[in-house]
Amino acid sequence: MCLGIPGQVVDIVDAEQCLAKVDINGVRRNISARLLTDENLLVGDWVLVHVGFAMAKIDEREAQMTLDQVQKMGADYANEMEAFTSSEIR
Repeated sequence: MCLGIPGQVVDIVDAEQCLAKVDINGVRRNISARLLTDENLLVGDWVLVHVGFAMAKIDEREAQMTLDQVQKMGADYANEMEAFTSSEIR
């Protein structure tokens, strides 16, 4: 199962290359924000992340609700967090 995990943008690493650093439950990784070039991402924004890519910009309320639901999925959530932890775009 493919999941999008909510993450908060903590840094714009390289605006030209559309790279941002997100925090997901204390794990920070560089991700590609290329799919969201029209969204004008800023530090503090929330995004749905899947395998190193921001797929959608969401608000904080939606991020918390999504995270709560995903965590209830147990193994699928753990697998997605493992994939996120091991995949960093440089």
